[in-house]
Amino acid sequence: GFGEHAAQRILENLQSRQSKTTRFTLAFAAGLAGPLLAWLKDGVPDAVAEVAGSFRRCQETVGDLDIVAHARHPGALIERFVQFPDVQEVRAHGGTRASVLLRQGIQVDLRVVPAASYGAAMHYFTGSKSHNIALRRLAQDRGWKLNEYGLYAGDERIAGATEHSIFAALGLDDIPPELRENRGEIDAARAHRLPHLVARRDLRGDLHLHTKASDGRDSLRAMALAARDLGLSYIAVTEHSQRLRVAHGLDAAALGRQREEVDRLNAELEGISILHGVEVDILADGSLDLPDEVLAGLDLVIGAVHADFSLPRAEQTRRILRAMDHPAFTMLAHPTGRLLLERDAYDVDLAQVLRHARQRGCCIEVNAQPNRLDLDDVWCRLARDEGVTLCINSDAHSAFDFAHLDYGIGQARRGWIERSQVLNALPLPALRKRLREITAPRRSPAAAGTGRSC
Repeated sequence: GFGEHAAQRILENLQSRQSKTTRFTLAFAAGLAGPLLAWLKDGVPDAVAEVAGSFRRCQETVGDLDIVAHARHPGALIERFVQFPDVQEVRAHGGTRASVLLRQGIQVDLRVVPAASYGAAMHYFTGSKSHNIALRRLAQDRGWKLNEYGLYAGDERIAGATEHSIFAALGLDDIPPELRENRGEIDAARAHRLPHLVARRDLRGDLHLHTKASDGRDSLRAMALAARDLGLSYIAVTEHSQRLRVAHGLDAAALGRQREEVDRLNAELEGISILHGVEVDILADGSLDLPDEVLAGLDLVIGAVHADFSLPRAEQTRRILRAMDHPAFTMLAHPTGRLLLERDAYDVDLAQVLRHARQRGCCIEVNAQPNRLDLDDVWCRLARDEGVTLCINSDAHSAFDFAHLDYGIGQARRGWIERSQVLNALPLPALRKRLREITAPRRSPAAAGTGRSC
């Protein structure tokens, strides 16, 4: 009973899903890597072990896990590894390396190397392949050889115990793992122009989260206390707006009641401040899903696309640009709408959106949900080059979800983002000032010459 068009879309989605089943999100991989490393170190206390590969580079998905280690007795570490309780199948088992398949479906490879080669092995197995090739060529230009065992001048190993020793010998600043994609990081390291990448400790707050008032699982009080316990000094509660009924979106009256709760908790709690915002739906025509007078009374307004993903590129772009021109608009949430391993990004001219954000003065979110990581690293880099302010948010739906900020930080670091470009790295007084500047009356680029003000 399906029409030809519907049948074709179903087929394409099935094929797309099949092509992605060999990848895993960072959060999924981290949930396995942590217990496995703890298991190894509990059984072999002198062992040094770390996950390398795309996981260490914070790539948004991984195909497998590569562990590099050294220990006084490599065989004991190998035996401990293959006895991990989640091992479903041992695929290789040698004196210094082993490979297993975990019952969760991911393959894990362990390589045990001498301490003198540990840094070289970590660098080699971290990758990327393109970065490694470029660094080997740099060594060859000096008449040296670089491989997983070390950096050699003839038969003499001149570096390799640490990654720092290799970079220093080649005249480079240390290159963070997240940048090792051969996208200019080697030239920047040679010229001492590597960015001072944003770190988790730089974040002062989280400006996108939900409570059980909409589709979250915890109360606003619980969310505030959890954020405070993690060292944050402010949060913004941003429930869904009324159109998103599946998420129990709030209407104007419900937002008014929540504002009273925010005020009450701000008077009661110490060490954490709560801002009141909303994640408002951007409708198909670019209008926002709440009255202007309601939006004007909030501390910040996050606009998001949650429906009509299939609009043509030009129409989807116009829709978002029009929403950004709303006077109360603060930030664009999860800008491409993708869900990793599930749904591709909608078709939008994101370069134009970024340029418009810079001109308009509003922000773009780096959504740290592990199944989103949206913006991706390439667009983060373009946002950096365009001078766009980003905001790294957890999009938390429970008190445990603030941990997702680490994944957003990794994504931003891959995009060469520094603290100065991150909205929620500002202390609260500076943040409030910046939010007022974003929503101050001004003429938008799109409204120039039309008589409309932004």
